[in-house]
Amino acid sequence: MIWMDYTIEQLGENFTIKGDWEGEVMGINKDGTKKENYLYKPGDMFVVNEHGILVKMKDKWKQN
Repeated sequence: MIWMDYTIEQLGENFTIKGDWEGEVMGINKDGTKKENYLYKPGDMFVVNEHGILVKMKDKWKQN
């Protein structure tokens, strides 16, 4: 899948990816319903490999 037309906003050492509406890249439609596909969701963790690829970790971070 190729994701296009998104904005990457750097926040210090962190960054966020923004779509056309709040939550678009996290699987939320404009009307607030869930989409079938998403780029990432809250709790997802990624590690960057030597090729610059973000590799999704299977174990998700859990908030206390």
